[in-house]
Amino acid sequence: MPDQTEDTAELRGDCASCFGLCCVALPFAASADFALNKPAGKPCPNLRGDHRCGIHADLREKGFSGCTVYDCFGAGQKVSQLTFGGQDWRTASKEHARRLLDVFPVVRQLHELLWYLTEALGLAAAGPVHPDLRRALAETEQLTRQSPEELAALDVAAHRQQVNVLLLRTSELARAGAGSGGGKGGKKGKDRRGADLIGARLRGADLRGASLRGAYLIAADLTGADLRDADMIGADLRDADLTDADLTGAFFLTQPQLNAARGSAGTRLPGSVSRPVHWTAGR
Repeated sequence: MPDQTEDTAELRGDCASCFGLCCVALPFAASADFALNKPAGKPCPNLRGDHRCGIHADLREKGFSGCTVYDCFGAGQKVSQLTFGGQDWRTASKEHARRLLDVFPVVRQLHELLWYLTEALGLAAAGPVHPDLRRALAETEQLTRQSPEELAALDVAAHRQQVNVLLLRTSELARAGAGSGGGKGGKKGKDRRGADLIGARLRGADLRGASLRGAYLIAADLTGADLRDADMIGADLRDADLTDADLTGAFFLTQPQLNAARGSAGTRLPGSVSRPVHWTAGR
């Protein structure tokens, strides 16, 4: 059985326990993803008094598709309820509200790392680095529980780099033997890290065990592609066509990545993510 040490439910956004922090703390610019400009620290005009989105069911239709591909990985409820003890930014002092909004992006980055570390611990092939992964998981979790002042001063980039070394090693182990002709004595799939594959024609491509870390797959045609056991960390899947593609066993794939892509009922997915509603309901 997978060696899970963290409940992934804790790493999923719970809007009912959050003060709509992503709708306030983060900026966005008028574009194909957002219908208007909003600076950081200013509430989105669609945010209601109960911290819920007033157009949640119609975000795509109303020009806010960018909101549908965002996930705080559970950072919103932790900052709202733990870091700041349930004190709402709307009723707090200006200084308190400013600190709350400043801390949220920091904890969000840490929670994303927790997601990757938890998934890495679920990969049996990564057994040799499980002890190091557990230590990194515990350390990262402890960092999320620091005071607002400590979080604001945290060098997240340095910590991310330390964790990334372990995730890279995890990828090497998990992909070993998963490439074309894989199995015992096989080899890892192709290394496409950071590759510019924007609009690439990859219909039916054999990408088993490939490293697609940070690859630009925007609007790529991956119809029927074989992405089994591929490393998907940071891959940009905006408007990529995953119709009937096989992502069984693909790892480090997040829900926001998948939500940004197109797919079908025939797209096969790993158990860590859910099939986006717009794949079958129309975009």
